[in-house]
Amino acid sequence: MTTSTDFIVEKTNLSNARFVETELPELGEGQVLLAIEKFAVTANNITYAVIGDQFGYWNFFPAEEGWGRVPVWGYARVETSNHVDIEAGERLYGYLPMSSHLIVEPGNIAPGQFSDMAAHRQPMSPIYNNYRRLGADASHSAEFEDHRPIFEPLFTTSFLIEVFLRKENFFGAQSALLTSASSKTGMGLAECLKARSPDIERIGLTGSGNVAFVEGLGLYDKVIGYDGVDGLDASVPSVVVDFAGNAKALDAIHNHFADSLKYSCLVGATHWDARGLEPDIAGPAPVLFFAPDHAIALQKELGPEGFARELGESWRRFIGQAKDWIDVVRREGKADTEKTYQDMLSGEASPKDGFIVSL
Repeated sequence: MTTSTDFIVEKTNLSNARFVETELPELGEGQVLLAIEKFAVTANNITYAVIGDQFGYWNFFPAEEGWGRVPVWGYARVETSNHVDIEAGERLYGYLPMSSHLIVEPGNIAPGQFSDMAAHRQPMSPIYNNYRRLGADASHSAEFEDHRPIFEPLFTTSFLIEVFLRKENFFGAQSALLTSASSKTGMGLAECLKARSPDIERIGLTGSGNVAFVEGLGLYDKVIGYDGVDGLDASVPSVVVDFAGNAKALDAIHNHFADSLKYSCLVGATHWDARGLEPDIAGPAPVLFFAPDHAIALQKELGPEGFARELGESWRRFIGQAKDWIDVVRREGKADTEKTYQDMLSGEASPKDGFIVSL
């Protein structure tokens, strides 16, 4: 019998975390045991935890009552297979728990991918149940293997936001304000805007300590600290894409631009502990952007191959630049796993670092 080492967090107090050892059941017919090799820990994973109950993220990898396993993106190896079409030793990329092992039930099998058909995962978006088989995955690159789980899930959201805003003609705006401009998703959106909607002015907002780093990316027309909002021209029609989840910062933008703010898009919660907006906030009511719904809609519009082709072209353009923006930091073991999570949760992690963790 296999024992899995699981990193779990208290759902109502995300800073309270611990490791538990869980005995896994014997494999049933058609099931596969994955040994999780490595995964990225980013602000995206904090978002999964913050809105875990609201959007069902805790349901992918259940834990004991009141606790959850934070979902991550990473790589796994088939340790044992009880499925005729899946061989032991095969490597996969996909959605995983912060654990050492996971049992999946492959279905919808193709040369380059399969889906986990476990019953408890079916109510959630199929986007998260897909596993790429690296032996036949056109997106896999050994050179960028560690960059992929750091950037790709976030970049897909960035890509979808740009598509959405462009289809809406940016709601009549001339500039786009991006909070948490140093975040991976912020970088991705800024790059997509620069490449695909260059007429829209890109303004990055970030903490004062990150201004120089963000300016050095060359993605934004203007970079300011959060205390510099009052210096912006409030008459310019603008949209805000809020990656920070910081109510004070977003309130300041809404109050400054008021009716000139044409759309307010909420994405993620980088600053997880400062949520909750004023009930009488000026300007448009903020709208949460749920990437899986937009991905499914765009797949229906373009077809699976068309969607993959358009996203893939943007991804290759982006990663060719993004590889120089971060330093991949590899960490291993329980202590480093918890430290990486806690640093990301508290906002102490440097935006220059991309973390790849192995239990």
